[in-house]
Amino acid sequence: MSGPTRKSAEPRTGRPWTFYILAAFFIFYVVALYAPMISIYILSFQDVRGALVFPMKGLSLHWFVDLFTQVRTGDVKGSFDRSIKLALIVTALTVAVSFLAGLAFRRRFWGDTAVFYVMIGSLVAPGLVLGLGVGLMFNFLGLQPTWYTSALGAQLSWTLPFGVLIMFAVMSRFNSAWEEASRDLGASPLQTVWLVVLPILLPGLVAVALFGFTLSYDEFARTLQSAGSLNTLPLEIWSMTLNVTSPALYALGTVTTVVSFLIIGLALGSIVLIQRRRAARIDNEA
Repeated sequence: MSGPTRKSAEPRTGRPWTFYILAAFFIFYVVALYAPMISIYILSFQDVRGALVFPMKGLSLHWFVDLFTQVRTGDVKGSFDRSIKLALIVTALTVAVSFLAGLAFRRRFWGDTAVFYVMIGSLVAPGLVLGLGVGLMFNFLGLQPTWYTSALGAQLSWTLPFGVLIMFAVMSRFNSAWEEASRDLGASPLQTVWLVVLPILLPGLVAVALFGFTLSYDEFARTLQSAGSLNTLPLEIWSMTLNVTSPALYALGTVTTVVSFLIIGLALGSIVLIQRRRAARIDNEA
């Protein structure tokens, strides 16, 4: 006779204990990462009685108005204007050079390995030392360091390697058959680049532009010794920490964060719009 049959093991319900440990670690990480930022944002909306610490006193936009009207808070308007202009110039040059480098490195040429390592070599150099070297070079040549010359060069040494590496990743997925089809239809090399290559690579170029703008807009180390007498916004924030003891400093941090998120949202929205237009065009042709 066969022995008593065993009941099939019932499936275990609930989550393993390791899940709760990982969840707790993740929550702690998120709190440690964002709590200081959120605290600054909250404290920037205090009224005139506000201080740099909790408890929060009142609720108003006083420190945002004070930020752009009071001389004692520093040259916020001028530094913000210079940072935006500098970031736009850096973005344009980064996109242009990265795109041309992506086209050039599709084929091997003499010295391509050396050129590649020269382009990305500035990533391993300390930013403060590199900025100091740029400033000293301008002084040695008898040129006045400014935010639109020496600081521009110092920041390009930071943004160009990232832009080139992104373009290499984008170009690795580019199918050269599209160019061949364009040439077979009678397009010139310039028409092929403008009408075929650029539209296909446009999302990647938007990503390069996003990197270029955000890296330049927030750059401090490479700009510290190369911007000359007029500060960019990160330098102005740093100088304000030495003499401003009011929530106006927090208000400036809130404003710069909002600008950063607006730029990121604009770039991501552009990529989504480009992808949707491509999908709609494919559906119409089908």
